[in-house]
Amino acid sequence: MTFTIVIVGRPNVGKSTLFNRLVGKRLALVDDQPGVTRDRREGQGRIAGLEFRLFDTAGLEDADAASMEGRMQRQTETALDDADLALMMIDGRAGVTPLDQHFADWMRRRNKPILLLANKCEGAAGDGGLAESWALGLGEPLAVSAAHGEGLAGLHNAILEAMEEHEARNYTPPEPVAPAEDEDADSGADPDSGAAGELDDEFEDDGPGDGILQLAILGRPNAGKSTLVNRLLGEERQITGPEPGLTRDSIGTAWQWGEQPIRLIDTAGLRRQARVSEKLEKLAADDAVRAMEYAQVVVLILDARAPLERQDLTIARRTLEEGRALVVAANKWDLVSDRTAAMGQLRDRLETSLTQARGVTVVTFSALTGRGVEKLMPAVTKTYKCWQTRISTAALNRWLKHMTEAHPPPLGPHGRRIRLRYMTQAKTRPPTFVIFTNLTEDLPAAYERYLQNGLREYFDLPGVPLRFIMRKQDNPYVKSGKSGKGGKR
Repeated sequence: MTFTIVIVGRPNVGKSTLFNRLVGKRLALVDDQPGVTRDRREGQGRIAGLEFRLFDTAGLEDADAASMEGRMQRQTETALDDADLALMMIDGRAGVTPLDQHFADWMRRRNKPILLLANKCEGAAGDGGLAESWALGLGEPLAVSAAHGEGLAGLHNAILEAMEEHEARNYTPPEPVAPAEDEDADSGADPDSGAAGELDDEFEDDGPGDGILQLAILGRPNAGKSTLVNRLLGEERQITGPEPGLTRDSIGTAWQWGEQPIRLIDTAGLRRQARVSEKLEKLAADDAVRAMEYAQVVVLILDARAPLERQDLTIARRTLEEGRALVVAANKWDLVSDRTAAMGQLRDRLETSLTQARGVTVVTFSALTGRGVEKLMPAVTKTYKCWQTRISTAALNRWLKHMTEAHPPPLGPHGRRIRLRYMTQAKTRPPTFVIFTNLTEDLPAAYERYLQNGLREYFDLPGVPLRFIMRKQDNPYVKSGKSGKGGKR
């Protein structure tokens, strides 16, 4: 079982900076403003040869349970309950504050192994705070600097010791097993060959993360993204509430739907760029866009009472331009009075405004009540399958011949006929096709849309971005120095 560590402490002591340092990536947003982190973020931590599951948490504050800070603290408590070791951080330069003392007492009552870290101790800046931290009664403090990477050797040794103590506490001796007869000796079989070798070949590792569906949830603020994530996971994994913009970091969570492993990514709400003025909101928006760029399928959540506003269309177009598969989810469907009219309006707007992904799947539900949410994942997996579709060259060229005979390409410049000679699929994810033609840059955009829509309809690829690459077919006579009648021209 993986050893789990959680980082806790009051706001702005450097928890997210240490988290990024230990996972080796800039996953958590970091800013001088206190209270940047609100949800618990998970990552794979490493120091030298040690590996562990690591959680970053919101800053501990003495707040009312119903407030946003109280909801943030419940997330921290959940992460702490699931952890094997807590790293409690203080700001070494600021020294021990009354809030540090309050939560040190709170941590002791939770009966959890605790390692005290005095952060921001680069040089001699934190010597005073390091000496004061003994008074917290949490054992010997470690001086570290998360920003500069100092003190990690001592942190490595302390975590290793905690791992060994955890393993000793939870060790269960194996039950004795009666010796079995050596059947391999009688048959002359080599236990290190034959079937064992075949199993090694059959289950050869395809690489880290292979087969995991990267699923990002995007949308405007307060559309219900975090509520949907909690509904899918079956737990209060993300902070939710009536306040818009609660989520700041893009939080990825490992999840399993049926036999499909999924990394489910909740993101910050995306407003129109002209309205984003604060630095922190810009960082959160950039983080959400990065999550979309690395996703495979994007679920765009709309408020069903005001579907497909300009910002929704901007997010959808950006998703398709990046080549990601798209599913449109109309949330708060239980609050819509005339559902037939609302669905008709939504589909009409999609057909006219998202011509590059005609037939995109639309799912309606209420994330708050859970009604209709069961329709989402079948739609996601179907779209994911379409996004990975590969079509044989023979089938493509039969289809291309039918399409060009029904509607031949128009004349190019100077009255030259555009001829589409041959077509093949170059790659999937998204489906990308190469068409060989005599005039590569002269095919009108309208005719290309005609081909894309026909391809979607004929091969059942609704809502998936398709890419066409026009390539000029080489003349074999020119290449070899011959040109039929008169030689090279």
